[in-house]
Amino acid sequence: MPNRKLRVGVIFGGKSGEHEVSLQSAKSIMDALDPLHYTTIPIGISKDGRWHVGKGAWKALEAKQPAAFPAKSAASSPASSKRFINPEIQGLSPVDVKRSADSLPPALLNEIDVVFPVLHGTFGEDGTIQGLLEMVGVPYVGAGVLASAVGMDKIAMKQIFSAAGIPQARWVGFTRAVFAHDEARIVREIEDQLGYPCFVKPANLGSSVGISKARNQRDLVAAIHLALSYDRRVIVEEAIDAREVEIGILGNDHPIASVAGEIVPKREFYDYEAKYQEGGAELRIPADLSPEERQAVESYAIRAFQAIDGSGLARVDFFVERGTGRVLVNEINTMPGFTRFSMYPKLWEASGLAYDKLLDRLIELALERHAERSQLLRSYDKT
Repeated sequence: MPNRKLRVGVIFGGKSGEHEVSLQSAKSIMDALDPLHYTTIPIGISKDGRWHVGKGAWKALEAKQPAAFPAKSAASSPASSKRFINPEIQGLSPVDVKRSADSLPPALLNEIDVVFPVLHGTFGEDGTIQGLLEMVGVPYVGAGVLASAVGMDKIAMKQIFSAAGIPQARWVGFTRAVFAHDEARIVREIEDQLGYPCFVKPANLGSSVGISKARNQRDLVAAIHLALSYDRRVIVEEAIDAREVEIGILGNDHPIASVAGEIVPKREFYDYEAKYQEGGAELRIPADLSPEERQAVESYAIRAFQAIDGSGLARVDFFVERGTGRVLVNEINTMPGFTRFSMYPKLWEASGLAYDKLLDRLIELALERHAERSQLLRSYDKT
């Protein structure tokens, strides 16, 4: 860490169905960043894609915003000539503030030492904001473009896990166009390969948004249409009679695993409300696992992290099948929730790393990764 205070840009909100979750995570992080070491610069992105900078950012995003997925997308509306609003940034000179306010996002980001992109879901956890940060050349917390994109896309993720020999539940994936062209064949394939009940999910979304449990063909078709309202690709997975276990990963090239935790939902499955409402689920930390199960969970979690070329942090979710103890990887989350109810920080707290120290370590990892990547050649010189 440099001697002066680091200017940390915390980006939150976004054009995602997880917009509200992002606000909760960002508030927890900004409250916990030590003001003796950091100057926090709030950067809020509204649901229609407007960037709000500084002290007014939080208030702006708390105001009523358009729906996360309006009938007419923000991309189809006329482009705004004022993409930055409320540029009240502490820690920057008046000249810096003026320059940032009058220009596109990269100019603002050039004035920041490290970015903490607390954006869950599409346009945040999927490699898009990571690509912008790479182009600007600013260090940022978390996974890079590849790992973010693969970690977000459940179909691509499962294909890579399969190639890496990581055990998973059976699944079927398809696009909106394929389903529209041959609905009967897709339904028959799901029934033959997976059976009922099964879970239907948008391929590129998190926080259990758009997920349904289908018990029959009527449920299945309705669930697919719901999932397609959130994404053009859908994944259907077999239902496993299993305990839900999660583990935190921290690091870059030499990641370490936290203790494991178990989620016991008080609803039928671990849906959006169970995740983000207090009392929606019981978190048991550490999870009651046999030595063999614990070793398998830790090993597969690190393998999954490395398979997608993860960095910084991730939470890996597992099924531990009842009766057999079979361990299956469900998914990896490259920017897991950071609310006060969230599993990832609780896992590290139980592992001996307090919330504020966890944030310190994540920022250190971001700076380390950026320093390493800065050594790469960016041009070819024949001489």
